[in-house]
Amino acid sequence: MNLIIPLAGFGTRLRPHTYTKPKPLINVAGKPVLGHILDRLMADGTQIDTVVFVVGFLGDQIHDYVSRNYPGLRARYVEQKELNGQAPAILLARDLVAGPTFVVFVDTLAHVDLSSLRDEQADGVIFVKEVEDPRRFGVAQLNADGHITRFVEKPANMDNRLAVIGMYYFRDAARLMRACEDLLARDIKTQGEYFLADALNLMIETGARLRTSRVDVWLDCGKPDTLLETNRYLLEHGHDNSGAWNDCDCVIVPPVHIHPSATIVRSVIGPYATIAEGCQIEDSIVRDSIVDAGARVTDHILARSLIGRDALLIGRPRRFNVGDSSVVGFDFE
Repeated sequence: MNLIIPLAGFGTRLRPHTYTKPKPLINVAGKPVLGHILDRLMADGTQIDTVVFVVGFLGDQIHDYVSRNYPGLRARYVEQKELNGQAPAILLARDLVAGPTFVVFVDTLAHVDLSSLRDEQADGVIFVKEVEDPRRFGVAQLNADGHITRFVEKPANMDNRLAVIGMYYFRDAARLMRACEDLLARDIKTQGEYFLADALNLMIETGARLRTSRVDVWLDCGKPDTLLETNRYLLEHGHDNSGAWNDCDCVIVPPVHIHPSATIVRSVIGPYATIAEGCQIEDSIVRDSIVDAGARVTDHILARSLIGRDALLIGRPRRFNVGDSSVVGFDFE
């Protein structure tokens, strides 16, 4: 099995954090998003032959992270210089992969067992999740036999709720690459870009049999709000290490993930807080937030916050003289 991981985008929805680091290296529940993806895909013992990282802006940080944390991985790096769509990104890996290949976009965390694909007979498996409102996603249309007849980007109605989550298996990488080449040759664009969904429609037109596989859990790491939702889920499902902080000069409200090198003094941490390596938290309350490596927070109350690497938040206690029946800090119409 080979992996292709396109991650060349600028991550504009996560700015200002993505001005200085690629979106896949944003910390969530104790490790970068990319680390969660790699760990999940390799957890079932599937032999990974080659992983192709399609990098762009700040791609050297991806290389450094993978080399340092996954030294045994057969990693290859290609640069997408023109951000003109998903299909051109995948096409950059055409000379590096052959045979069974899994494509995953880095916004997506989901429970997928690659070992279940070893005896797959379909030409491709597209992972989907039923959603309440499919109009902001791409969806897969199925025939009576359960095979995909067409992909539709951002449908206008609510008839089909099977949203494509950004994970794809292909039995033959060469067939996928031919479809991407055909897409570019025919200059088929959606919203000015070459979408993978349009390449998959071309595969179907040439007789490829594609089916769906439904996932129960689909976590989005592409926006601040959804990143915090993902952080909450991961802390509740295996990433809570609050038990290691019983003797600190602080109050820990699980679930949390606190790096052993962090310093916590006279503070309340949690629930749903991630505190990265080298952080210093003093006289503060931090809940439902992610504080990245080396940041210092003093005299603050944080909730639903993202604090970047080496950031410095220094507050101070405030003085109030508030009379009877007064209200401070609330908005009333």
